[in-house]
Amino acid sequence: MTQIDIIKECRFCSEVSKANGEDPIGSAGTYGQFLFVEMPEPWSANAVYEHPQLGVIHKMAKALHQEQGISARVIAIVPDYDSHPNQTRVLHYQRPTERFAHYEKQEFLIPQEKIIPLATALLKQSDQLSQFEHYRQATSHIRDMMLCTHGSYDLACGRFGYPIYRQLRNKCASSRLRVWRCSHLGPHNFAPLLVDFPTGRYWGRLNCEIVDLLVHHSGSVEQLCPFYVGWAGLGWAEQIAEREIWMQEGWDWLDYPKSGQVLAIDPSDEDYPNWVEVQIEFTSPDGSIHGTYEARIEAKGTVTTMWASGKNQPLWEVKQYRLTHLIKRF
Repeated sequence: MTQIDIIKECRFCSEVSKANGEDPIGSAGTYGQFLFVEMPEPWSANAVYEHPQLGVIHKMAKALHQEQGISARVIAIVPDYDSHPNQTRVLHYQRPTERFAHYEKQEFLIPQEKIIPLATALLKQSDQLSQFEHYRQATSHIRDMMLCTHGSYDLACGRFGYPIYRQLRNKCASSRLRVWRCSHLGPHNFAPLLVDFPTGRYWGRLNCEIVDLLVHHSGSVEQLCPFYVGWAGLGWAEQIAEREIWMQEGWDWLDYPKSGQVLAIDPSDEDYPNWVEVQIEFTSPDGSIHGTYEARIEAKGTVTTMWASGKNQPLWEVKQYRLTHLIKRF
């Protein structure tokens, strides 16, 4: 069977999810660090784990989480933007403090044999970073959008991600915005999916009409609401509350340093609870305003979804949630 035949017979998980009304909010991965490393295509489904260097780095990140509770995500990006054949670009984004609005960025253009030592320094040995200063790139002013087009991982990512990537790359990229193709990001049932840095916000089910609003942050925030998957700086339940806060506060909210915590959770099922109570603390960028939002999230039934594309993939019933209480305190 040819690739065209496979695609023709495929049921795309993102189409099933959208048709059945699955809400994407709360599905963003929560990470303190992201490490993006250039890796030439072609990519297999498990390219990151099988790569001789990225595989080692992935195991390092996994051990870091198990031993120290530090969450780090390792992702491949397709070489672009004057990439060098004998050097590899490495981008590192890190949560700077407990309460924050933007991830801190570091970027290096490094010889291939130094990828693992650099990754080790970035992830867990910051005192060793000085030896890599020669390779550091002055790109702190550049915004980076990472869009999953990893079709060998799930067909929906290639089918729907690549057209949005071409639009962003051809029409929106500039001296202050780069658009990258990346490996598996997260829930491909919301493809096309991207994460926007330095904010670390996930967006899914993107279409050509919404791209300008996402890039320029102009117009009504309500238009972007259906595409918001969540912020990587918060847990899943806090992400649900944070979306509603953003709807009320407007665009300025994205630049407010914030942190969140779970206050109480349904003890009968902590994985798929019927209710969760959360708190989000915030500060205005100039420090003049301090406050707290308290919220309660409750299950509101279920929908049927697919978690992977294919001809005979199973359907899954998943809980949906709604915000039933939100109060702002100063």
